[in-house]
Amino acid sequence: MKLNLTFEIWEGDRAYISKRPELGISSFGATPEEALDNLEEAAWFYLDDAESREIIADVEAAAASPHKFASMIEMVR
Repeated sequence: MKLNLTFEIWEGDRAYISKRPELGISSFGATPEEALDNLEEAAWFYLDDAESREIIADVEAAAASPHKFASMIEMVR
């Protein structure tokens, strides 16, 4: 299985937060590198779980979709 997944990393108050939008998972770390390493580990756990639940085909289809969009909006509360 080969998936091309995107990731986002941003600086929070006390840690760097990382996210894989296609899988809907996130993690964190003291540095951007640690946040990405932790996200990679979380992604493997997620994919292993999807495989054991026999839903990996659905995950692969969603991750492989060429129609990916990202945007930012401002929300004021």
